[in-house]
Amino acid sequence: MRIRLGYDIEMALNAPTTLLGALHVHPSRAEDLQTPEAFRIEPPLPLKHYHDAFGNLFTRIDIPAGTGSIRLHNNTVIEDSGQPDLVLPQARQHALHELPSDLFRFLLPSRYCELDSGLLAFAWNRFGTTPEGWPRVQAICDYVHQHLRFDYQQARANRTALQTWREGVGVCRDFAHLAVTLCRCMNIPARYVTGYLGDIGIPPVPYPMDFSAWFEAYLGERWHTFDARHNTPRIGRVPMARGLDAADVPITMVFGWSRLDRFKVVTDELTP
Repeated sequence: MRIRLGYDIEMALNAPTTLLGALHVHPSRAEDLQTPEAFRIEPPLPLKHYHDAFGNLFTRIDIPAGTGSIRLHNNTVIEDSGQPDLVLPQARQHALHELPSDLFRFLLPSRYCELDSGLLAFAWNRFGTTPEGWPRVQAICDYVHQHLRFDYQQARANRTALQTWREGVGVCRDFAHLAVTLCRCMNIPARYVTGYLGDIGIPPVPYPMDFSAWFEAYLGERWHTFDARHNTPRIGRVPMARGLDAADVPITMVFGWSRLDRFKVVTDELTP
């Protein structure tokens, strides 16, 4: 299966600043690209690329004075297996002493995933008797999927997992943050993922195409994909960046005032 990926993003600015962004397909999927990513910026400005502590590819753009707006474009085609997310109910949970030391950062609190709150006690009361491993993570996904109402109109960039839990509403990043937090409460390493996820293999949904957020849990000596918002295996998931939470993986982060004037994301299956 081939999938066309891309975006067209325009932002207004009022001062010289710097933009950082996870604007590319994650390096783990680079070999699947059928065409190089055709990334460009208007007006043309120098680009600096670097890899962060999580292995994500970031782009830095230093924007000079007098630049009233910038426009980011990207377009590529990626080869995908066409298979839904892998489901391995037998994947086991690791005891803490078995975990590699570098995975403990995925058990700690982070900007949007606070653990020192009522969520810790709730998690153990709610999931402490569920079977460990995959069934426990799935129970967390089932709970988050049922507890939260998806509503684009209620999107808020600074909503934490605790606030999401209390408010009972959010968008895909909020579903992911709450599920990540509950997994960490249960000593299951979990990390946040952002990327492309189109309406492939499902009926079209009445929302504009957007980037998506899901999470991965470490079970059975590897990372596995889970999605508390959709709560069903999906086809055509393409990661762009992974981190502790959304603070680590911004599609665009502008250090100063900005206004989003255009936002279009493309994730379409191509006809064979």
